[in-house]
Amino acid sequence: RTTRYLRDLVGEHRLSMKDLIYPLFVVKGKNRKEEISSMPGVCRFSVDMLGKELEEIKKAGIISVLLFGAAEKKDAKGSSACAETGAAQKAVKEIKRLFPEITVVTDVCLCGYTSHGHCGIMHKDGKTIDHDATVEMLGKAAVSHAEAGADIVAPSPMMDRQLRAKRENLDAKGFKNTAIIAYSAMYASSLYRP
Repeated sequence: RTTRYLRDLVGEHRLSMKDLIYPLFVVKGKNRKEEISSMPGVCRFSVDMLGKELEEIKKAGIISVLLFGAAEKKDAKGSSACAETGAAQKAVKEIKRLFPEITVVTDVCLCGYTSHGHCGIMHKDGKTIDHDATVEMLGKAAVSHAEAGADIVAPSPMMDRQLRAKRENLDAKGFKNTAIIAYSAMYASSLYRP
């Protein structure tokens, strides 16, 4: 009975390579391909190294990527998350130049850009998150990714009102068709290390 239930539950669904989204970790610089120690076999790439990796991804039949950017120069506010010349923004432009048919999703968070590593901007006390300032910065970051050509923005910080702020910012700048996708199941993963 259980076997029949499971077969009925998942039997009508088919998963193919086209249904997967491949994560790419990007950094500034040139000729960089660095393994991420906590994820053996997974690397950070500089934008100039993405072409070969993207060719392999396409050969495998994957048509979507999720970009995670990081800043070389970090500050308390994560200012470079919004920079036109940021690693994520440059990577989006390069992917769209090389493979315009690839769907580009970008992680919109501040943890890779803040000097303290939190997903938000800290109050001066250094103990609590300034929620309003964080949500405002996340909205700006989403717009900068859309301006670079991202098809979808993916919010990963655990912040109330961030989706609304991102949608309002995107709409106000004319990006009504830029989708927002949440991937909250990530928090249950052993790979999630805030």
